[in-house]
Amino acid sequence: MRKIWITAGVVAALFVVVIVAGDALSLASLQASQAQLTARYAASPFAFIAVFSLLYIGATALSLPGATLLTLVAGAVFGFGWGLVIVSFASTIGATLAMLSARYLLRDWVEARWGSRLASLQAGLEKDGAFYLFSLRLLPIVPFFLLNLSMGLTRIKLWTFFWVSQVGMLIGTMAYVNAGKHLAAITDVSDLLSPVVSGSLVILAFLPFLLRWALTRWQRRQLYARWESQRPQTFDRNLIVIGGGAAGLVSAYIGAAVKAKVTLIEAKEMGGDCLNFGCVPSKALIKSAKVASQMRHASVYGLADVAPEFSFKAVMARVHAVISAIAPHDSVERYTALGVEVIKGHAQLINPWTVCITHPDGRLQHLTTRSTVIAAGAKPFIPPLPGIETVGCLTSDTLWDAFAAMETIPKRIVVLGGGPIGCELAQSFARLGASVTQVEMGSRLLVREDADVSEVVAGALTADGVTVLTGHKALRCEQDGGADSREKWLVVEAERTEQTEKSEQGVETKRIPFDALICAVGRVARLSDYGLETLGIPTHRTVDTNDYLQTIYPNIYAAGDVAGPYQFTHTASHQAWYATVNALFGDLKMFKTDYRVIPWVTFVDPEVARVGLNEQEATAQGVAHEVTRYPLDDLDRAIADSETMGFVKVLTAKGSDRILGVTIVGGQAGELIAEYVLAMKHGLGLNKILATIHTYPTRAEANKYAAGAWKRAHVSPRLLQWAGRYHDWRRG
Repeated sequence: MRKIWITAGVVAALFVVVIVAGDALSLASLQASQAQLTARYAASPFAFIAVFSLLYIGATALSLPGATLLTLVAGAVFGFGWGLVIVSFASTIGATLAMLSARYLLRDWVEARWGSRLASLQAGLEKDGAFYLFSLRLLPIVPFFLLNLSMGLTRIKLWTFFWVSQVGMLIGTMAYVNAGKHLAAITDVSDLLSPVVSGSLVILAFLPFLLRWALTRWQRRQLYARWESQRPQTFDRNLIVIGGGAAGLVSAYIGAAVKAKVTLIEAKEMGGDCLNFGCVPSKALIKSAKVASQMRHASVYGLADVAPEFSFKAVMARVHAVISAIAPHDSVERYTALGVEVIKGHAQLINPWTVCITHPDGRLQHLTTRSTVIAAGAKPFIPPLPGIETVGCLTSDTLWDAFAAMETIPKRIVVLGGGPIGCELAQSFARLGASVTQVEMGSRLLVREDADVSEVVAGALTADGVTVLTGHKALRCEQDGGADSREKWLVVEAERTEQTEKSEQGVETKRIPFDALICAVGRVARLSDYGLETLGIPTHRTVDTNDYLQTIYPNIYAAGDVAGPYQFTHTASHQAWYATVNALFGDLKMFKTDYRVIPWVTFVDPEVARVGLNEQEATAQGVAHEVTRYPLDDLDRAIADSETMGFVKVLTAKGSDRILGVTIVGGQAGELIAEYVLAMKHGLGLNKILATIHTYPTRAEANKYAAGAWKRAHVSPRLLQWAGRYHDWRRG
């Protein structure tokens, strides 16, 4: 509020100054005073320069009109040389003060309300701030005072703003100072910049970007120089896609749909991790486990509780049957019919345009391509725990085949990791009768979600029989007896507390016995064994790409888990569109990858779905927000289904219905989040959701009721008071 009052006071003062000093700063007034000003300068040059400089700095800093006229006066009184020096530094100092004032008074307020929308602008300014500012300084149609204030709302560095402004305004200053030598003959300030001069400034404004374009072209030429002798004259393919997972399949599909000649290379199973090891088998398992849980708690629905009797082998057989039923969607036959050449084999990049394929029979094949999309995916990370190779561990890639061979479920399962995969597997196997212990080094499960979400999930897993050990660090694996011993242990270190720190050992350790150890501590991108090292393509946990998903070689792209930053099937498909369209049509138009609205779901029971910011992220980023919460125990359909655990939590911009993010915890949360994804994608606020008819009784009504809760919190009490008076009057 203090800054608001200061801003209001400054604006009011400027308004008064403009009215009072308007006549004094007119062209006619300055022309009439030229002889008097010249005489004062001759009588006391240093004092006159000081006063004039302060006046110029003040006018510029306060964004007052008249800077152009003062520049003319400088040329008329000081001459071209001294006039240019004085005005150049005075204008830059004043502009910098104006920028700093806007930064102090307005930037926090603007970022709080439009921070997410300004993020891309901020990123561009951090990268190309000097280029943008220099170009805008040269454009005659851009008012300098407006540019000063606008730059104050960004995070451009002070020194960058100063020296770029000094250089960028120099040419225009020279023109006006030189014209000032003929002040008496000037009839209109707007006539000073002739079309030739204005056109020259416009050309100069684009010069930095032309130079950057030329530099980029030169760098690319240097990058490709060592491969130039291997560049083919013609190409076998328009596009080669390495990897047949979600990103690779979508890339190949799009390429074939636009009639490009496309080859898809996959070394293992079509469909990648999602079909064979991730989304599909885990959701099939989750469904079987949920039915078992519902049978065990049938009394909730007025039925008799029944201990589920089942064959674990049959449950796992169903999981593989589901994979087999979906596999035709991702099959070689389907994509071949779509026009994609599918090759089973191992791909190796040997230069920017050539891929060597090793077929299963050892035969080598070389194909040249204009563009390549790397969609190599990711693999589970196995922590380097001492003894883990001896006892053996399973991952989300290996457990499906290993468990399918078992007649009964392992009695004791340890799940290492408290992320989405770990939580889903821990709950499912506990519901199927295993004694499950989940070990997480962090202080809570699902650390990327808000603390209240973690609390609900931990409570749900505990209710299903999972022993949740947060704040426990895995130290090593042990195996009792000889190599044939079946007794295996995971040794963990408990989080230090005041009691354990004062104990004799200093650290509290536990030995957790297990029959199966599942590592679910994360996934890492596949970055080796297909030629990145040969070409020198940089990697840092993922393949380094720009906003267009290009690697350092503009004709080689990466999409999906191998590119990051997300590891979801739907984001892999999303990236694949951008990578493929840019690869095939980039000479005509390039598209920046849009990550503004990315939803995801953790399929525990109750489900956790999110899109946009949550509370902890908004707080960490300093985004001003309001939280609206609607509990599902108030929803009629949830009550009828006896599934009232959870809530809808919506973050909105301060004082607005604009949605910043949504978290839903509850049954079918993954379905409910879609309405908010659509709303955020197309700029629809909570008022629009509230005005939309939702079928009764459905879970989707929760979204409408959350919007209603926001609306009630923003109804003006004064307006309601006047409404009450109106109705009192109507009753007579």
